[in-house]
Amino acid sequence: MRGSPTPALIAGALLLPLLGAAPSAAGTPDAPAAADRLQQAFAEASREYKVPQSVLLGVSYLQSRWDGHGGAPSVTGGYGPMHLTDARTALAGASHHGEGAEDPRGDDARAALHPTATAAAPTTLPARLTTLPRAAELTGLSPQALRTDQAANVAGGAALLAAAQRAAGEPLSADPADWYAAVARFSGADDSGTAAAYANDVYDVIRTGEARTTDAGQRVALAARPGTAPDTAQLPRTGLRAGSAAGTECPKSVSCEWIPAPYEEFGDGDYGNHDLGNRPASQRIRYIVVHDTEGAWDGVLNLVQDPTYVSWNYTLRSTDGHIAQHVKAKDVAWHAGNWYVNANSIGLEHEGFLAEPDAWYTEAMYRSSARLVRYLSAKYRIPLDRQHILGHDNVPGPTSSTVPGMHTDPGPYWDWRHYFRLLGAPVTQTGGKHSGVVTIRPDYDTNQPVYTGCETAGTPCAAHGSSEVRLYTDHDVNAPLVKDIGLGTTPTTGVNDLSSRVSTGQQYAVADRWGDWTAVWYLGQKAWFQDPERHPASVPARGKTITPREGLESVPVYGRAYPEAGAYPADVPVQAVSPLKYTLPKGQKYVVGDKVPGEYYYAVTFDESSHRVVRGSDLYYEIQYGHRVAYVRAADVSVATAK
Repeated sequence: MRGSPTPALIAGALLLPLLGAAPSAAGTPDAPAAADRLQQAFAEASREYKVPQSVLLGVSYLQSRWDGHGGAPSVTGGYGPMHLTDARTALAGASHHGEGAEDPRGDDARAALHPTATAAAPTTLPARLTTLPRAAELTGLSPQALRTDQAANVAGGAALLAAAQRAAGEPLSADPADWYAAVARFSGADDSGTAAAYANDVYDVIRTGEARTTDAGQRVALAARPGTAPDTAQLPRTGLRAGSAAGTECPKSVSCEWIPAPYEEFGDGDYGNHDLGNRPASQRIRYIVVHDTEGAWDGVLNLVQDPTYVSWNYTLRSTDGHIAQHVKAKDVAWHAGNWYVNANSIGLEHEGFLAEPDAWYTEAMYRSSARLVRYLSAKYRIPLDRQHILGHDNVPGPTSSTVPGMHTDPGPYWDWRHYFRLLGAPVTQTGGKHSGVVTIRPDYDTNQPVYTGCETAGTPCAAHGSSEVRLYTDHDVNAPLVKDIGLGTTPTTGVNDLSSRVSTGQQYAVADRWGDWTAVWYLGQKAWFQDPERHPASVPARGKTITPREGLESVPVYGRAYPEAGAYPADVPVQAVSPLKYTLPKGQKYVVGDKVPGEYYYAVTFDESSHRVVRGSDLYYEIQYGHRVAYVRAADVSVATAK
C-alpha cells in the first residue's frame, strides 16, 4: 500500500526512533531518551500513514490511555496502546476462575438461587474483535509484532485509521476535524450511535489534551486543541446501521440499547429473573453496584435473557463502551447477593475478569460507565462516594452463613481513583493533617501489592497496579495479615481473599500512627498499613464516625437493615434481624456512609398483588466496617464528626 513503511522500519522503531534525534559528534543521530520512544512512535506512524498525530493519540488514549500492559490482552483480546483485537488468540490462552458461590437474590424468604449457566465463548467473532489480523494485512507486520511491539502496534492502528478514512471516501487530511468517520469506524461498533459516542469521546480528548507516564514509563502528551470541531456530517458515510435507545434509561452522551431481561413464570410456580417494583416511589435507590461479568459480551447477554438465570440492570462493553439495559430502575434485579442491597440498588456489569491483572479495562468503558453513573446519581440523588458507589466486593453477606460465599468482583485491579475522577468526584484530601479519618488513596500505577491465585492457587499474579492496600496486625510487613472472623479462614494474599484489604476511596477512622504506618479500625480490630509521607496510601478526611453509646461494651453488626418484628403486617412473614459474627467494641470508631430506615421488600410471587414494602421505626447507620460495608442500629451508637 502506498505510504506504508516496511516491517523492518516499524519493528526497529522502538529500538532506534528516528524523530527528534539530535546529531552526535560523529554525525549520526543519537537515540532519544528511552522514556520518549512511544511518543516518537506516534509521530512516525502519523507521518507514514498520513494520520494526524492528534487523532492517533486521541484514539489510543480512549483505548488504553497509551499503556501497553506488557503485551497482555485486554478483557476482549485487545493488545497494545491501540488496542488491536485478536480475541481468538487471547481466548486460547485465557484461564478464568470463579470468585464466590453466593445466592444472587440473598432473600431468606425464598429458596436459595444458584444458577449454573456460564457464558460460553463465541464461535464466530465480530469484526470489532479481529482488528489485529486486519492490521497485519495492511502493514505486512507479523501478528506477534503487533501484539508485543508498541511501535508496531501504533503503526497498525494508524494503518487501520487510514484505511477507514479511505473507505469513507475522505482524503488523508492533515486537519483532525476531517477524520470523524474514520474514528467512528475504528471503534468497531456495528451501529452509528455507538460509533458516534466513541468518536465524540476521542474528540473530547483532542480538545482538552492529555499527558501521562504510561505503565512502561513512557512519557506521552497530546497538546490541547480546544477549537477542534469534527465534521459529524460524515457519520452516514460509515455505512453503519442506525441504533435505537428506545426504552432505555441512559444519558444522551452514551450509546445505549434495550435488551430486556425476562419476567416470566416457569416450572412449578417459579419465575425469574427479577422482581417488579415501583422505585423510587416505593423505596429509595441508594446504591450503584459495580460488577465485572466474568464472561464475554455475547455470552453474558445470552445469560441475562434466560428467565431461569439472574439479572442486573446494565451491561457495558469493553471495546467501545456500548451499554445494554436489561431491567428498569423501578424494578429489582437479582445481582448483589443481598436482598436489602438489591432492593435499594442498580447493578452495572462491566465486561471483564477479576483474576486477570492484565485483562485490562478500556478507557472507553470507564468513561461510558462514569457517564451512566453520573446520570443515575443525579436522577436518584445517590452520593458519589464509596459507601454508595459500591463494588460487588463491598456488599456485605446478609447473614453469617452467607459471608464466605459473597462475590469479590470487580477486584483489586479496578481503578477506583481514575473512575471517581471521571465521575467528577475525585478522591481528594478533605480533612486537616491530624484528622481522625483517612481516605484510602494509593497511586494506582505504582501501588503493586503481591496477589496470588490468578492462574493457580498460591502462584503469584503478574505485577500490576492496584486500588487496594494490604493490612497487617502490626506496623511490620512481616506481621500476620488481619483476619476476618466472618470468613473463618487464615488470611492470604489470594486475589479473591478480602480479609485484609482496604480500597481507594474507602474511609476509616484512625486508630494509631507509627512512623510510616497508619492504623485504622477494621472488622473490630486495629489494622495497620504502610503510609509513608512521601508516597502516602491515604489522605486526611472529614467525616462522621460512630462508636458504641455510653454504657455499652460492644454493639452488634448487621449485613442488612431490616425492620423490627412489630412493623410487619399480618400477610408478610417476619424476617429475622440477625447479627453477623462481628461486633463493634467500645472505644472503636467507624465512618458513617448513610442513615437508613429498617426496610424489607416482600416480593416472592410472580403476582405483584402480594408485594409489600415493610418499613419500621428502627433506623440504622451504614458504616465502612471492613472491606465490605455493614449496618448498626442507630439506637446503639453515638455519632461524632472528625475534621
